[in-house]
Amino acid sequence: MPRPFRFGVSLLSPTSGAEWRAKCRRAEQLGYDVILVPDHLGMPAPFPSLVAAAEATERPRLGTFVLNTGFWNPTLLAREVATTDALTGGRLELGLGTGYVEAEHEKAGLPWGSPGGRVDHLLRTVEELDRLLGSDDHQPRPAQRPRVPLLIGANGDRMLRITAEHGDIAAFTGARTVAGGKLEPLTAEELEERVGRYREFAAGRKEPAELNLLVQIVELTEDRAAAVRPWLGHLPNLSEEQVLRLPLVLVGTLEEIVDQVLAQRERYGFSYLTVLEPNMEVFAKVVEALQGR
Repeated sequence: MPRPFRFGVSLLSPTSGAEWRAKCRRAEQLGYDVILVPDHLGMPAPFPSLVAAAEATERPRLGTFVLNTGFWNPTLLAREVATTDALTGGRLELGLGTGYVEAEHEKAGLPWGSPGGRVDHLLRTVEELDRLLGSDDHQPRPAQRPRVPLLIGANGDRMLRITAEHGDIAAFTGARTVAGGKLEPLTAEELEERVGRYREFAAGRKEPAELNLLVQIVELTEDRAAAVRPWLGHLPNLSEEQVLRLPLVLVGTLEEIVDQVLAQRERYGFSYLTVLEPNMEVFAKVVEALQGR
């Protein structure tokens, strides 16, 4: 049996407290299962934003999507995680990634280092969080036991291996990092290869992880080709046909998008889909159509 769908929305825009709470209530009303906050300079700080989201809502889970582990000391992060989980009544899902924007590290006065060094730091962070938050002596204590669910964003082999070993949720952006800290979409075939590689690493797991995909473009339209043409200039290595086949592009009628999401769960295993805040309202129609499936 396929894993039931879950749907998350990543809220990006700083607002006043009243506006933030109203936005979170709206996400709950639209049927989203998870309210998420990223970890970028110029965007809301993740942990206080999630506590405010919990105060405004009752049902959704709350997650970081994803923390830039280069910003965080593992011991201090354990305090943040435990406190946030306690204050949200055990609704937290912790998302971690290595980070991909060098300019943010420079602005924060933090070392950027090498790709291998950033993966090393993420692994140390995961191991330290397990050690600290798994101890009965750690104060504060998280509400969830044995631990807060862990999502890891990964693409390269080493990160996929770490995700397979430690993650409750394996998150795929459907993109690779290229020079300048930009993301370049993977083709459908490349993404399938990456998911297949993850499954090789995860073959010995007792329980399969949930697979997440970040959806970048959502548009309800009768003319799929016309809808993606404005994006072609930003994706010079992909043809119009290739863009339309990208799993992170959901463009078409409601029926076409629902069929695509169902087909992608069958092909890749993606049952947990995340959309960005600008797509929250339009994607809600897909959420409604797929509730309970």
